[in-house]
Amino acid sequence: MISITRLFFATAGSGDALRYAPAGGVPRPVVVWNVTRRCNLRCVHCYAEAGEAEDPAALDFEEGRAFLDDLAGFGVPAVLFSGGEPLLHPRLFDWLDHAAARGLRCALSTNGTAIDRTAARRLRAAGVVYAGISLDGLAETNDRFRGRAGAFDDALRGFRACREAGVRAGLRFTLTRANTGEIPALFDLVAEEGISRVCFYHLVPSGRADALADGRLDPASARRAVDAILEGARRFRSEGREVELLTVDNHADGLYLLGKLAAEDPAAAREAHALLRRNGGNASGARIACVDWAGIVYPDQFWRNRPVGDIRVRPFSETWAEPAHPLLAQLRDRKPLLKGRCATCGWLALCNGNLRARAEALTGDPWASDPGCYLSDEEIHPDRAGVFRDDA
Repeated sequence: MISITRLFFATAGSGDALRYAPAGGVPRPVVVWNVTRRCNLRCVHCYAEAGEAEDPAALDFEEGRAFLDDLAGFGVPAVLFSGGEPLLHPRLFDWLDHAAARGLRCALSTNGTAIDRTAARRLRAAGVVYAGISLDGLAETNDRFRGRAGAFDDALRGFRACREAGVRAGLRFTLTRANTGEIPALFDLVAEEGISRVCFYHLVPSGRADALADGRLDPASARRAVDAILEGARRFRSEGREVELLTVDNHADGLYLLGKLAAEDPAAAREAHALLRRNGGNASGARIACVDWAGIVYPDQFWRNRPVGDIRVRPFSETWAEPAHPLLAQLRDRKPLLKGRCATCGWLALCNGNLRARAEALTGDPWASDPGCYLSDEEIHPDRAGVFRDDA
């Protein structure tokens, strides 16, 4: 994640302790757990290809509880309960209660449509620290993406129920060619609803998103989208609104924003540079992991064709700590394997080669340059003052 509010305004965010944590030893990842494949919507960009039916191979309650015990013993910093739609799982709150009892920090990734007042109060009681609710535009656009009329209104009710119950809820917005024009209006909505956090996700061609006709942004469109987000950040700053703004799944954003900041405030740019270096760029296979409804382990939630383990065969902790696992070892020391622009980029220490799942999906080679990088050849070989130069 790239925190625009932290880089530009030095405003600390709730995830900074994880985002800028020093590396060392066996990485303890944030684990995305897709607790179910069931969903009440059919989003056109769903990486999990969720639907109405549960996978017959899904973990049962005891298997899920043992998995949480393993994560707690391993010392993972957080678990993100996702899906499908996690609130459709009949044992979700039992798992959340167990996770809380084991000291796990839990968050929820949801479409928000199933959050009523009762559900919101139960989330609060279960100790959920954050609920990320997906909206991909205003009503018409969002409902088209979600495949159901009324999904926008239902998600807004979810936000309001969370606010009433005291559950911190943020908005998740996936950037595509079809919806980036609505970013200014989205900022209006965030202000009206009193939403305190917005994460803008760059589309990754995984699951149904692989065939999305109006999908990922070209370089010029990506720049315009990030510019619009930055403009919204400046607006909120001028209005005195405390809204945390982040972009996700494209570390080129941090470098693009660093260039803008360097032109405006060199001292602030030096601090931002240090933060980006501490973050270290993409952390798939190191500080992020995914486990699906059937217990299959992946380096991140988008790389579904690259399983690295099965918790029914071997505990997650043992798989993740295995120093000889081919793909995990490569991801944790990927720089010698990178090719093309990524291999020669002057910002490699800050980006770490970006998202390998996207590189493989779009080129067929997991170590090729990430096509999601929208920086020019000149920008990836910066001829700036030494403080901004990285010889990684």
